[in-house]
Amino acid sequence: MSEMLSTAGQVPGGTAPGDEDSAYPTLGAAVGSYLIGLTLATLLSAVSFYLARSTLVWAPSIPIALTVLAIAQMGVHLVFFLHITAGSESVNNLMALAFGLLIVMLLVFGSLWIMTHLNHNMLPMDQIMRMQR
Repeated sequence: MSEMLSTAGQVPGGTAPGDEDSAYPTLGAAVGSYLIGLTLATLLSAVSFYLARSTLVWAPSIPIALTVLAIAQMGVHLVFFLHITAGSESVNNLMALAFGLLIVMLLVFGSLWIMTHLNHNMLPMDQIMRMQR
């Protein structure tokens, strides 16, 4: 019994969330993964700058194309640099990411909603000037 609990209370054969079942990747595999991520991120950034200045894409669709490239770049950063995958070992990371996105969206859209309603309920400038006389 004491042999089973001698590893600081760990269950024999069990892994903590976020731990991989296999051994840690070798240095070459880790560096290779980071280099692939760096290459993809640089490529997506270069394509974004190119599309913003070129006539390759119809002008009104440039914001949509840039949004798609930005989402793709976020995916590259999440997978290659933050190592967030859809595997069962990174459920906690995905939940923390989803909660962070929820908080950011609440702040952004809540602020926009408040500013829109304040602007809607504000008096026109000529009526404000008449009140000051």
